[in-house]
Amino acid sequence: MGQLEGKVALVTGAGDGIGAGIARVFAAEGARVVVAEIDPDTGRAVAGSLGDAGHFVACDVADKSQVESAVTAAVDHFGTLDVLVNNAWGGGRISRVEHKTPELVQGGLDIGFLGPLWAMNAAHAVMKPKGWGRIINMASLNGVNAHMGTLEYNSAKEALRAASRTAAREWASTGITVNVVCPAAKSASFRRVMQQNPELEAAADAGNPMGRMGDPDDDIAPVAVFLASDASRYLTGNTLFVDGGGHINGSSWAPDLGD
Repeated sequence: MGQLEGKVALVTGAGDGIGAGIARVFAAEGARVVVAEIDPDTGRAVAGSLGDAGHFVACDVADKSQVESAVTAAVDHFGTLDVLVNNAWGGGRISRVEHKTPELVQGGLDIGFLGPLWAMNAAHAVMKPKGWGRIINMASLNGVNAHMGTLEYNSAKEALRAASRTAAREWASTGITVNVVCPAAKSASFRRVMQQNPELEAAADAGNPMGRMGDPDDDIAPVAVFLASDASRYLTGNTLFVDGGGHINGSSWAPDLGD
């Protein structure tokens, strides 16, 4: 039996990158997985690759009603929800702090902080009566290390880390754990940034203590499996830096932002 045999998981942003890797490895470990994704083509493709263990739900995490509907869809389709992985991200623009618009900042908070918060609350309502649940929130070294150019992303992810610790404290007696992963991997968002700043990809690999950025399936997803399993029952409110040691000395990330 796999480590997640019989569990039902909802993974947002599971149509590509880290989310897709987590969905695949969860299914391989015995979980049934709801692939919540704004892009129907990639979302259906990942869910389809999981066979009967996969189910696609269209979801824009910036829309509270769609987030709540995704949780409802998990219960309707698979009968319950045991694991929530808040992974989705989209949008953002590399630019200086003084050039960030209200729309850009609010969009970042809607996707990276408020959407996960609404998902957590909806999942809590399902998990608390069972006395068991796992919530895994994907944050970022961008916020921890204050990477340049990505204020809306950094702010949303650090807000999510604070909310995760608060929820972990408040829900500790319910059997629900809440933990955060800060990954370093060649995810979909990483690739988008590298397309704008191609010179940074080699620097990102070279600057990592292990000499490479991680792989979503092989490096990040196994840690998510642990956090989703019974083995992590005494771990809550923590941030795990799954980054090849990249957090140890900070980051030399310095894109050319212009004036």
